[in-house]
Amino acid sequence: MRFATRMERVQPSAIRELLRLGDDPTITSFGGGYPDPATFPVTALREAYEQVLTTSARTALQYTATVGLPQLRAQVAARLTADGAPTGSDDVLILQGAQQGLDFVAKLLLDPGDLVVTDNPTFLGALIAFNPYEPSYLGVPGDDEGMDTAALESELSRGARPRFVYVVPDFANPTGTTMSLARRRHLLELAARYDFLVLEDTPYRALRFAGEPVPTLRALDTAGRVVHLGSFSKILAPGLRLGWVAAAPELLEPLGLLKLAADTQTATLSMSVTARLLTDFDLDEHIAEIRERYGHKRDLMVKTMRETFPGEVSFTEPDGGLFTWVTFPEGFDAADFMARVALPQARVAYVPGATFYPVRQEANHARFSYSGVADDVMVDAVGRLGELLGAELSRR
Repeated sequence: MRFATRMERVQPSAIRELLRLGDDPTITSFGGGYPDPATFPVTALREAYEQVLTTSARTALQYTATVGLPQLRAQVAARLTADGAPTGSDDVLILQGAQQGLDFVAKLLLDPGDLVVTDNPTFLGALIAFNPYEPSYLGVPGDDEGMDTAALESELSRGARPRFVYVVPDFANPTGTTMSLARRRHLLELAARYDFLVLEDTPYRALRFAGEPVPTLRALDTAGRVVHLGSFSKILAPGLRLGWVAAAPELLEPLGLLKLAADTQTATLSMSVTARLLTDFDLDEHIAEIRERYGHKRDLMVKTMRETFPGEVSFTEPDGGLFTWVTFPEGFDAADFMARVALPQARVAYVPGATFYPVRQEANHARFSYSGVADDVMVDAVGRLGELLGAELSRR
């Protein structure tokens, strides 16, 4: 069978392969970026479905506008406005999850060989979405303030010309770091000077459990250069498959045409139920409960790692989100260690870090998610892993 050449860039995801381990009850997996099912507002969703199907089934089960239900678009716009980025309904396109927005932006902007700038490392799902459009990549290193925009400026001054810069500025996947206000402003200044767009992906923004909020890039943007993606997956439930994109009209209109071509519209029933939920349910109170839960889990994982991991192993302590990023000594291969030791001996899985790098992979990192593992299971599994890491590194 002959496929298009773009399929050469479409490879199995390491995360997808690891998620299959979730079917094995003997394995503790820190691999998936799944929210904790205990946070799903099941009762409120059941009531919303009943109300929608009782009072407005004919419209909720019918086709609707490609851009999304007017009520839901207005509700998303209101939340973005309350977060510091004045937004109207016409600035919002409802998506089948924010992942769809990554695909649409790449489809809209990229020709083969065009440059995309990302953090180094960056969200694997974004690379998977971009790869079929055959871009080249520049990975920019960062630290606990996010992407090093001075390093980006250096690359731009030497001739790098990206079509867009992709960032997860709040509690980044995979590192958990947050871009500082100064660097957000610097990134936008570079975007204006060198004429590129910024793709801001914010699935974890609402999940801050420590520190002070930083304005979104879209809130700081005065030139319409930011394409802002958001999602209900982490604050309601991923099974709803609902996200959004907010952007300037000259970007939102062609994105809407791509949405029409891809799937006509997002599911009317999911949009109707979510709109009803946002009317009747206190989402902010719900988010506050989620934040408290994840803050506790972050604290527990970091504390256990500090107590049981060898001293030469470091890890981030994010102020929100779902992940910590573990760095092992140079020369350590996290994928090899998991396959050879962690899985067979400790029955523990994580995501090896090499797959998150867009250009040159680094093997001595791993992403751990603390979101969906019970406290006692987490402590036991991290402790077992720490013992094996100590024995492994002592032999080096």
